[in-house]
Amino acid sequence: MTRTQGTQSTQGTASTKGTESPTPAKSYRHWIDGRWHEPAAGHYPVIAPATEEPVGLAPEAGADGAEVDAAVRAARGAQEEWARTEPRERAAVLDRIADLLTERGPALVPLLQAETGATAKVASGMQMPTAADRFRRYARGALEPATVPLAPQPVRASALAPGGLIGAAAVRRPVGVVGCITSYNFPVVNLAGKAAPALAMGNAVVCKPAPQDPLSCLELGPLLQEAGLPDGLYNVVTGSGAAAGEALVGHPDVDMISFTGSTSVGKKIAETAAKGMKRTLMELGGKGAAVVLEDADARTVKSALGAVASTWAFHSGQICTAPTRVLVHSSLYDEVVTALAQYAEALTVGDPADPGTLVGPLISAAQRDRVESYVAGARAQGARVVAGGERPALKPGFYVAPTLLAGVTPEMTVAREEIFGPVVVALPFEDEDEAVRIANGTPYGLSDYVFSSDAGHAWAFAARLRSGNIGINTVQRHPETPFGGFKESGIGRDGGSFGLHAYSELQSLVWPS
Repeated sequence: MTRTQGTQSTQGTASTKGTESPTPAKSYRHWIDGRWHEPAAGHYPVIAPATEEPVGLAPEAGADGAEVDAAVRAARGAQEEWARTEPRERAAVLDRIADLLTERGPALVPLLQAETGATAKVASGMQMPTAADRFRRYARGALEPATVPLAPQPVRASALAPGGLIGAAAVRRPVGVVGCITSYNFPVVNLAGKAAPALAMGNAVVCKPAPQDPLSCLELGPLLQEAGLPDGLYNVVTGSGAAAGEALVGHPDVDMISFTGSTSVGKKIAETAAKGMKRTLMELGGKGAAVVLEDADARTVKSALGAVASTWAFHSGQICTAPTRVLVHSSLYDEVVTALAQYAEALTVGDPADPGTLVGPLISAAQRDRVESYVAGARAQGARVVAGGERPALKPGFYVAPTLLAGVTPEMTVAREEIFGPVVVALPFEDEDEAVRIANGTPYGLSDYVFSSDAGHAWAFAARLRSGNIGINTVQRHPETPFGGFKESGIGRDGGSFGLHAYSELQSLVWPS
């Protein structure tokens, strides 16, 4: 790893054009207690997936955890006063954050696109605007009632206390200091989905972005400060490895960990968090199944094809909710596989800065190699590569061709493990019992999809799926639904008012009437 020691930072929006890297690479510092802090261990390069050149130099947290400790102490010092702040004042700050994200977002898109490798459509339409929407939603959320009144109950006298008519209420209180560990696929959106409801409820946050693309998250520090967020409530510490995240999870003054990422890392976080009885919210891996039932008509099949193809065209399959398995009734299997192959081969793979590109690069060389190893393993196990399967002749960049695998059985690795790339596996089924067994036959249960010409039939079928989210004839999301997974896809729910609940504790108050 290339490191620099004592590099002078010049904060502000990085100047990029398309996916070209800033020249020279800009050096960043940690954002702690409303100020930039020079990193203890120098810097590491953030590499643009499309150019393989440095986008900027991210701060490297020291192995001793001192920077994480400083951030947590700042958060703890600011949180109590923020929790006592009137909800309407918290709401006004979050609204101003949304305004500034809307105003300044376009200037940040080139940096965001450069460090993530997202296509122009995804970077401009699905990152900053969605982040602004989330802060705006939780500005309203700050005003939602935190008290649930309970009907008085007559209670008999006991050795504990006299009897009488007893009144009560359940009140949502802030958790305290929340450690937010975010994913690399949608860094700003994912961070906003954690920080906005946490701040709305009166918490303070310490953020540890994914090491591959933390720069946009750092850029938000001054923006939130400008919007009026008190210092100490939003802190960002970064690092190229696991040290900063481990220090955050293990810190005794962190009350909750909100994590989005792989199931394997989530399990390690859960083990550490359990030692301090920390609250956790974990959105982990997925192996989404798109189930095309026998009664699907031509229109429904067309919807299913578009939904499954989103695995390739939406951020190159780097999304946990993607329908990476298509389960098709045997009577429709050949038709669907043929159509998907044609779809995959027609997609434009290339420079994400080009508006015509639909499939950009993966986040890193390591992730590209990982995806390619899954395809090679599938071949070795007897799967048939119907489309893709070879590395595109594009240099530089970490590209994987949209790949469709047929002849896949439920026991194969590619049918069970999350690949996180533009790879779809197609499996036939003979009846709905078999479809349910295949769909539920992985350790995951995040998002599944049912395609049927009879919505009532699809609704009944959905009840048999062990998944936290089910789309019926669509892969669209509803922003107010509780989002999270069954089984090894996570713990807890966020989204809408459920997100407010996730970042709060319930306190019961009881009194004699």
